[in-house]
Amino acid sequence: MGSSRKRWEEGLNNELRDHIERQTAANIASGMTPQEARRQAVLRFGGIEAVKENCREQRSGFWLESLWADVRYGLRALRRNRGFAAVAILTLALGIGANTAIFSVAEGVVFSPLPYREPDRLVMVLESNLRFSQVAISYPNFQDWQRDARSFQQMAAIMIEQGFDLTGPGTPEHLHGSRISSGFFGTLGADLILGREFSPQEDRRGGAPVAIISRRLWRNRFAGSPSVLGQSITLDGVDCTIVGVVPPGASLVSEKDDVYAPLAQGDPIILNARGSHASMLSIARLRPGVSVAQAQAEMTTIQEHLDQLYPNADAGLGTDVLPLKQQIVGDVRGTLLLLLSGVGLVLMIACANVANLLLARSAARAREFAIRTALGASRLRVMRQLITESVLLSLAGGALGLVFAKWGVGLVLAAVPQTLPRTGNVTVNASVLLFAFGVSIAVGILFGLAPALKSSKTDLQISLKEGGRGSTRAHHRAQGALVVVQMALTLVLLASAGLLFRTIRHLWQIHPGFDTQHVIDFKVGLSPDATKTGSNIRIGFEQLLERIRAIPGVQAADFTMIVPLSGEDNDTPFWIGSQKPAVVQNAPRMLVFPTGPDYLRTMGIPLLRGRFFTPEDTTKSPCVAVIDDVFAQTYFPGTDPLDQTLTFGWDANPWGPCAIVGVVGHVRHWGLGETSTYTRAQSYYPLYQAADKLWPLAYSDMKIVVRTPLDASTIMPPIEAAVYGASSDQTVYDVRTMQEIASESMSSQRFPMILLGVFASLALLLASVGIYGVISYSVAQRLHEIGIRMALGAERWDVFRMVIGQGLRLVLAGLAIGTAGALILTRLLSSFSQLLYGVGAGDPLTFTVISLTLTGVAILACYIPARRAMRVDPMIALRYE
Repeated sequence: MGSSRKRWEEGLNNELRDHIERQTAANIASGMTPQEARRQAVLRFGGIEAVKENCREQRSGFWLESLWADVRYGLRALRRNRGFAAVAILTLALGIGANTAIFSVAEGVVFSPLPYREPDRLVMVLESNLRFSQVAISYPNFQDWQRDARSFQQMAAIMIEQGFDLTGPGTPEHLHGSRISSGFFGTLGADLILGREFSPQEDRRGGAPVAIISRRLWRNRFAGSPSVLGQSITLDGVDCTIVGVVPPGASLVSEKDDVYAPLAQGDPIILNARGSHASMLSIARLRPGVSVAQAQAEMTTIQEHLDQLYPNADAGLGTDVLPLKQQIVGDVRGTLLLLLSGVGLVLMIACANVANLLLARSAARAREFAIRTALGASRLRVMRQLITESVLLSLAGGALGLVFAKWGVGLVLAAVPQTLPRTGNVTVNASVLLFAFGVSIAVGILFGLAPALKSSKTDLQISLKEGGRGSTRAHHRAQGALVVVQMALTLVLLASAGLLFRTIRHLWQIHPGFDTQHVIDFKVGLSPDATKTGSNIRIGFEQLLERIRAIPGVQAADFTMIVPLSGEDNDTPFWIGSQKPAVVQNAPRMLVFPTGPDYLRTMGIPLLRGRFFTPEDTTKSPCVAVIDDVFAQTYFPGTDPLDQTLTFGWDANPWGPCAIVGVVGHVRHWGLGETSTYTRAQSYYPLYQAADKLWPLAYSDMKIVVRTPLDASTIMPPIEAAVYGASSDQTVYDVRTMQEIASESMSSQRFPMILLGVFASLALLLASVGIYGVISYSVAQRLHEIGIRMALGAERWDVFRMVIGQGLRLVLAGLAIGTAGALILTRLLSSFSQLLYGVGAGDPLTFTVISLTLTGVAILACYIPARRAMRVDPMIALRYE
């Protein structure tokens, strides 16, 4: 069989050589030079490889063998055009890699199920009031829900963001952690690596001090030893027995949690107050067959009953039963879907670019396809060959794209805000590999389809004629259309990134109401000996502040419970005067800043009227308060607020009445672009007037702010020395500058801006390469025309303008389509428009700058082909043709 095939191919080669020799002789007789006659004869009869492949197809008769023949021929064709293949593969790798990287993040954060047993049965139960749709729950209400609800198989609660100071064993360290009720991990469906959960006897006031630790802490502090169970760990000065170790991913809210303590052993002031809503959430597992709607109906009935029983604390409260995954993912779903759409546009631009390359290559192969069709190959056969080659390119691009994606995922995670949930679940896993493979196949068919359709409709007689220029105009139209699409999609991406860039710029230009320069914020974990009583805690902070203020370079320092732009909430109902309203829930709200007397000078907040606190404002002096100008304008319009009184709080013993002694400037606490939907009225209360029983409650939230012209890296070592010098078991943690806090407050806009900016830059590069390729190919095809124009008297600058004009026509068409598309998309995508501040979705300045940028880049891309066209020698061009 092998020898007969070899003899057949040798006969075919001999026959083709005879045809070429006869045609060469005829060409010489017509006046051609021998070299030109030989070249034209070879072009006349096409490549031997094309005919051989066509005959192999006819002899095969089997689809699989035919497909394998297509693959082998495609590989040989790409190997003969290594430059073309390298450019196409790299272009596709960039598009597929970027898509795979973003899909990896979206799959890990949004699409993958929660890592718990039967996660679809998990819900979160939150409260709502007349002002906010979702608020933290109160512990007494949770206990009533847990007792009365029948829709849930299990129910548990967690108080998040509970820091713990570890002082033994080993080096003192501040740990992130939470307080959880008994049965929490069982409700969640997460198995512990070692040990058990808290028992109901431990989860009560006065229960045995116990703790559950993370695997990270287990490995770092106890070398991963199974004997860790029963060992002691000192948290906030209390020796706790370790009863369990949780696996990674078991944390509900923060992946930084390293320790869990019983919820009911927390501060009784918070736990016993039904009106207190302090960072507590509830999770529940639905009974089999119970829907979320049924559970919601039952919880509404239960809460309505509680509202009647406890009108002072619960009047107006409702409950919301929501799927747990929906609550964990939150608003980030819209942002990630926006980014997936943006990176999808990059892939479409890459596909258009490669399709343009294939169109140019298929135009050069028109004679080959014509000969194969003339020898019996069907149009479907030619299309299949071209699509096979494009799929081979896309698979190679997909393989290289996976390498880019693996690298790109790390860069994306470095750019994501700290609030992005489930980042530990982001990886290039089997789902991502399947996605990359599917995208590779899909784009291979997509970008190979247009060239295949064009080439399959080749006119045999025109293509076999000398020059084969008959199909050139059709290819030009297709290539021009693809360039227009590229430009339109690039404008959409550039406009999106530009709008977000202008948003960030507007936000940075906003004055937050205080001086963010040269201010450092950090926390201190006092020695357990200093936290045994409230008075000890106050004295410990006072002494610490004295040592910090004595450090050279420290201009001012004080303590506070919350700082602006941090997103921390201290929203509290209040009333003017001492007459308590019948229903505290219906009272207006204000944001409370408990601070020291030097806080205003440290933060650079202006004092508008009256005075601020002094060291003499203590528990032994009358209660005082300071309000901001928004508070004064809202609740004291046209009157003097000084010497008026305020009272605030939830429980039976509210704080006040306190005399208003000053008015200060408003600070933007909720973000630089804060809106009126948040609580804007602000007040300040002196920490020195806080009762001793409140200091243990405030201790974990206490922060120290320092104003200094020195860098944090310079001033923090002496500050840490002052802290550690007082006691070696004290810790310094969460060190941030106010500029860093301000920057983090813009993370929801900065994260998509960075990625969309990268996508837009990549799209601009691909689009400029695409228009350069089209114009270069057009100049090469029009050498004969250019030669005639110049022979008839056209100036070189006329040719230059003609080429540049051709490119500009494509660009302007793309800009028109892209502008219309961008205006529609930026209005339809609510998740995108919510990211904007100080700029509209159709901002004319952004679209003008983007359009001019695209036009300038297109002119640069057309410049080199235009210069090449100017240098065409008319005689050489006419002789060549």
